[in-house]
Amino acid sequence: MNNFTDPRNRPAKFLLENILILPVGRVLDVAMGDGRNAIYLAGLGFQAEGVDISPESVQKAHEAAITQGKELYAHVVDLEKEPFIRPEQYDVIICFRYLQRSLIPYMKNGLKSGGFIVYETYTIDQVQFGKPKNPHFLLRHNELLDLFRDFHVIRYHEGIFEDNKAVAGIIAKKP
Repeated sequence: MNNFTDPRNRPAKFLLENILILPVGRVLDVAMGDGRNAIYLAGLGFQAEGVDISPESVQKAHEAAITQGKELYAHVVDLEKEPFIRPEQYDVIICFRYLQRSLIPYMKNGLKSGGFIVYETYTIDQVQFGKPKNPHFLLRHNELLDLFRDFHVIRYHEGIFEDNKAVAGIIAKKP
């Protein structure tokens, strides 16, 4: 069972708020970190897979999944060198707090027809609150919406939210 009392183990709020609109199926967590979102989805019956550049994070995700009795396929991948995402394999692809613009076409292509993208990361307004500050890792205003203009947008938010976090988030369905 997940220990949601520890904020580090709690799935992303945007994911929790929108879980009921996502189709249960195969999910890929891009730049999964410690795997908290993927493990949460595995507990709901998703076939969960995750990738991250950090061997330590992938190991922690594996250990947490085993401890919680969840099945998680996790891989160490440098997404800048190997996009990894296979075409039309996933019902849902999620990505939180990571921006690699060159990966967006692979994410779109990795979804099955009717699949969902769940994406939330920092915007350029985050520079006033701390890290990240590099504009390469920050969305411009309305950029996330523009990146998924060819999808059916189900939910979208952008602004400065709790704990002084400037983020944009989208849930969009592939036609």
